[in-house]
Amino acid sequence: MKYSYQELDDIDKAILSELQTDSSISNVELARRVSLSPPAVHARIKRLEELGFVRQYVALLDREKLGYDMLCLVNVTLQVHQMQTIDVFRSAIAQMPEVLECYFVTGEFDYLLKVAVRTRKELESFLMEKLTPIPGIARISTSIVLTEVKFSTGLPLD
Repeated sequence: MKYSYQELDDIDKAILSELQTDSSISNVELARRVSLSPPAVHARIKRLEELGFVRQYVALLDREKLGYDMLCLVNVTLQVHQMQTIDVFRSAIAQMPEVLECYFVTGEFDYLLKVAVRTRKELESFLMEKLTPIPGIARISTSIVLTEVKFSTGLPLD
């Protein structure tokens, strides 16, 4: 059975909101914030995980402090839209650690990639040695992010 957001009560939503702000919060502190007992909060978290509302817990790293000073948006157009070409492209992209996110989109391009590299040379290497050789690519257009105006992983849960 598939569950939807509408089936969550206000306490479930509050728990999810707190977890996406700080997933390292203690169970006791989370229980205090949502006005439930720690065992009840634990049971709800387990249920939310089992239902797939919580996919995983991660640490968000500071990209620039780790030397990844260049964030790029790369638009890719495929020559043909046959499943074999699409599968080859998607499989290749999934193996590239520089690609943080990949979206199949509507509009002028087929895919939008969010790519992090340390230097201009790494970007050139990524584009020329990894991306361009993928069979079936017709066009690549790259934009370098000058300023990250907003970065968020939190979904609005109201």
